[in-house]
Amino acid sequence: MRSERSFLITFGLRVRAIRSQRGMTQEALAAEAGFDRTYISLIERGQRNASLLNICRLAAALKVTPSCLLEGTSSEAK
Repeated sequence: MRSERSFLITFGLRVRAIRSQRGMTQEALAAEAGFDRTYISLIERGQRNASLLNICRLAAALKVTPSCLLEGTSSEAK
C-alpha cells in the first residue's frame, strides 16, 4: 500500500499537470478557485491535504471533474 505522502504528491502533480495544460499560473488558478497562491503551491508539492470541498473548487476552476484530479491516486496505482 502506498504511503499517505505519495497520494498527496501524486495528486499535486496531477493538479500541476492539468494547470500547465490549461496555460494557467498558480496565481490564476488560485484566483479562479478562491485560494491563496501559496495554498496551490503547497498542494502541488504534496505538502497540503486538500479537503473534498477544496478538490471540487480546484476541479471547477480547472474545468475538469473532481474524479479527473484523483486519477492515478488509487491504492492500486504504483
